Amino acid sequence: MVLHPTAKVRVAGQDVTFCCKASGTPVPKKYYWYHNGTLLERKVHRYGSRLVLSGLAPAQAGTYHCKASTEAGAIKSVPAQLTVLAQGQQSCKPEPEPSLVELPSECMQDAAGSRYYNVGHCPPVPCAGSMAEQTGCGADAGHCCGVRRMEMREIPCAGSLLPLKVVAECGCGPCAQPRVLVQGRVTAADTGEPLRFGQIFLGGRKVGFTGYKGSFTIEVPPDTQRLVARFVDRQQRFVDAIKVLPFNRRGGAVYQEVKMLRKKEPVDLDGSQSNAIPLGEAGGREPVGELVLPAGAFLRPSGEVFKGTVKASITFLDPRDMATAGAASSDLSFADAEGEIMPLRTYGMFAVDFREGKSGAVLQTGPVEVRMDAGQVWMPEHLQKMKLWSLNPETGLWEEEGVLRPALGSRGKREERTFLVGNLEIRERRLFNLDVPEDRRCFVKVRAYSNEKFNPYEQLEGVVISLINLEPQPGFPANPRAWGRFDSVVTGPNGACLPAFCDGQRPDAYSAYVTATLGGEELEAVASSPKLNPNAVGVSQPYLGKLGYRRLDHDDPNLKKTAFQINVAKPDPNNVDETNGPIYPYRSLEECEEAPVSANHLRFYRVEVDKYEYNVVPFKESDLTSWTGDYLSWWPNPQEFRACFIKVQIEGPQEYMVRSRNVGGSHPRTRGQLYGLRDTRSVRDMLLENTSGACVEFKCSGMLFDQSLVDRTLVSIVPQGSCHRTAVNSLLREYLSRHPPVADNNHTAAFTMLAPVDPLGHNYGIYTVTDQNPRLAKEIAIGRCFDGTSDGFSREMKADAGTAVTFTCRERPAGRESFFQRLLTAPAEA
Repeated sequence: MVLHPTAKVRVAGQDVTFCCKASGTPVPKKYYWYHNGTLLERKVHRYGSRLVLSGLAPAQAGTYHCKASTEAGAIKSVPAQLTVLAQGQQSCKPEPEPSLVELPSECMQDAAGSRYYNVGHCPPVPCAGSMAEQTGCGADAGHCCGVRRMEMREIPCAGSLLPLKVVAECGCGPCAQPRVLVQGRVTAADTGEPLRFGQIFLGGRKVGFTGYKGSFTIEVPPDTQRLVARFVDRQQRFVDAIKVLPFNRRGGAVYQEVKMLRKKEPVDLDGSQSNAIPLGEAGGREPVGELVLPAGAFLRPSGEVFKGTVKASITFLDPRDMATAGAASSDLSFADAEGEIMPLRTYGMFAVDFREGKSGAVLQTGPVEVRMDAGQVWMPEHLQKMKLWSLNPETGLWEEEGVLRPALGSRGKREERTFLVGNLEIRERRLFNLDVPEDRRCFVKVRAYSNEKFNPYEQLEGVVISLINLEPQPGFPANPRAWGRFDSVVTGPNGACLPAFCDGQRPDAYSAYVTATLGGEELEAVASSPKLNPNAVGVSQPYLGKLGYRRLDHDDPNLKKTAFQINVAKPDPNNVDETNGPIYPYRSLEECEEAPVSANHLRFYRVEVDKYEYNVVPFKESDLTSWTGDYLSWWPNPQEFRACFIKVQIEGPQEYMVRSRNVGGSHPRTRGQLYGLRDTRSVRDMLLENTSGACVEFKCSGMLFDQSLVDRTLVSIVPQGSCHRTAVNSLLREYLSRHPPVADNNHTAAFTMLAPVDPLGHNYGIYTVTDQNPRLAKEIAIGRCFDGTSDGFSREMKADAGTAVTFTCRERPAGRESFFQRLLTAPAEA
């Protein structure tokens, strides 16, 4: 399906047009349209690939999808939602929805000590299309609910007034059009070696190359529903990686680590003899099966039989090895006879590469036999459904090659055993798969939070949640026998629903291993030991006990805390304790996606105990549609994010909070006005006594949102405590003196500068990174800052490397007001 219908909003009486288009061989010409799953009569609506509905009535609201079919198969589109408003009804209400932001720690708002303030939010829902848009095929252009008006508030805060802009009114206006990107790195699954200058294909079209370190950026084409990318090693050391990459439809960049499987070293075969090659014999395991090539099976592309020496490389991906899951291609899906995308459960994948021994020319094969050991299939019901599949590199879907049927066989002198036998012809370089369709499916609800307070209004969007289906060994849930499938979903404003295999009879028939990443950063799962806390996990008892929730470090505290494992126990509809999530039956996807935050769900969170950010103009970095064009916006351009950090060295007996206060410095519209605050706790240098370092974010100098004038941000760096400035980087000091005006640095307890417009570097103690993903830009800049280099990445603080300013601090005497507190209460002109 190359064109899917898109969501529309109309007023009753208006018209609407939906379109879809499929490609294939032969070319699809038959289309069917469905409303809420019911086939619409072709004679009544006179549709083909385009469906036109005139004079809409409220009853015609709902979902619409199309199906294209030929004698070769069928494919369905994703459903599109049609909203029909009554005359005078508004899809965008002028009153903003609640949205809370956290104020600085010294800004208590009530007697209970709350530090949260409602700044309002306009949901980015589409508005009713104009008359000119009623016959178009694409998405309604440019009409979405957004901020129409903001107001400045002044919040009482430690004896002063803190400025904060809040949404006063919502209205229909131009839709935000943020770029949708997928970024990441491609490396070898075994050694971590980067794929240097590898080719990247979308469909059959080459769109770019990986960088020297394996990095890549893909801009997602408009209206893409399923992003299938193929990574090709031009030196042919690795098997082509075909990945279905998750992306954030609301804009911004999602980060993905792509692993490539190294090709197995070729062996010499005699093309005139029969040959058998084992599949999955590594690690001392019994092979999953074997590939049997009869004499004369090798063919040149012309059809001529080749009987010389053959260089044969067969690379097998064994799901009995847990480490191989990340290197598997595609997302293990196929299109059934009705065009529905359905899941597969793998028992092994293999890539073949046959070449003439002397010339290296690629060879094909005639009929060959694939034999699978039935003893490796631990679920008896799968024996009757096992099939052989090949991967279409353009669609990322698996296509059936044949059925595997039981047959007796033997291996040398060993006992006779049952094999599942199938046949195929290898005419092109494809990946093959031993799979079964699995219809025992559920959805798992997962949410990600900015911290472990798990406040509903502090959920993170743009987090990649990955779930690997495991087949546990009976009685040993923590020691799985094999993985069977994997999926990745990006969190939206209401979390994510991940497909997973499940079982209603045996809760532990399938388990799931779940992780979460944001911009390459791994999020932490809720602890399961020493005592399991249902309130923290997010799932009530007794269902939590049935799921058997365990964080990765449950038995070994030395293991990482960034994953959890559960039994995917299908909910019992007759048990009220199991009807409120986090596992939902497969037909209840809508219920899962729309579940309130109070419903059971599983959780991840960012570990940012000692970090705080405050923006005068609120903005969620994980939701680019929340950006507002304002002179006081911290990020002036929602298409590109420039993160700036300064490195501070502190000599003192403890770790200290360091704040940056950022105000307009040279722009006439913002001079003296606050942009925001950043607090960061210094990190101990493990090699230097009584020394710590802090990488503190500040607002970069540069153009503001109107792109007309540069503002040099006035930045004040203030450690909290009894501290005095003892040194300033000489290169930084010289640069600032040569680029006036120069900020006053009269007070020795702080460092103040008009931030440089140029991206200086580690020699100056300034670290600047530009990226389409704000969090990724920050992570890279912090990694360089910790390391004190221009391109390093470290999580161990080297406090004396690449430092901008040094403070000497002592423990603050009790009862004395700190300069940090006086700065907060100082008037703007001070």
